[in-house]
Amino acid sequence: KILQFMATLWQLFSTFTKIGAFTIGGGYAMLPLIEREVVTTRKWVGTEDFLDMIVMAQTAPGILAVNISILVGNKLRGKKGAFVSALGSTLPSFVVILIFAFFLAKYQELPALQKMFRAVRPAVVALIAVPVFNLSKAAKLTWKTIWIPILSAFLIWYFGVSPIWIIFVAGVAGILVRLYRDYKSSKDVKK
Repeated sequence: KILQFMATLWQLFSTFTKIGAFTIGGGYAMLPLIEREVVTTRKWVGTEDFLDMIVMAQTAPGILAVNISILVGNKLRGKKGAFVSALGSTLPSFVVILIFAFFLAKYQELPALQKMFRAVRPAVVALIAVPVFNLSKAAKLTWKTIWIPILSAFLIWYFGVSPIWIIFVAGVAGILVRLYRDYKSSKDVKK
């Protein structure tokens, strides 16, 4: 059972502040933490709803994690929930960037600092890989459909095709396939 009504504005703010404060790597790296908090731990939204929110957040302009926080907050508490969730997810990054801007320009050439940033990179890759696997399970990818994300990634990586075009073409193709299936099933029913 989804416990949407139990989320207070403070819970939304503190949850997304915690996620924003302890996630290195940004949007995609935040997905497993957001999913664990809002789907698994707090049960504010279901898995299918969360997957739909990820799709909507990716197609909207802006930062993925902020877009998801807005969608979750809006679903649970309306406009106020959207606002406090977005504030909570962006506030830690804003503070950290201010601190980095102040100190990094002064100390960016230090070998220890450069080593620290290089050491964090593999962890960020792992944090991004987790939602890819979770999304593939939730999207119910099969051997018949696995070629779609592989081809999309290849087109973006190798040919530099804009993700916007990939989303647009996939959306049009999905509509056309659905129309064809509906036409085919209506034709079979008439026989």
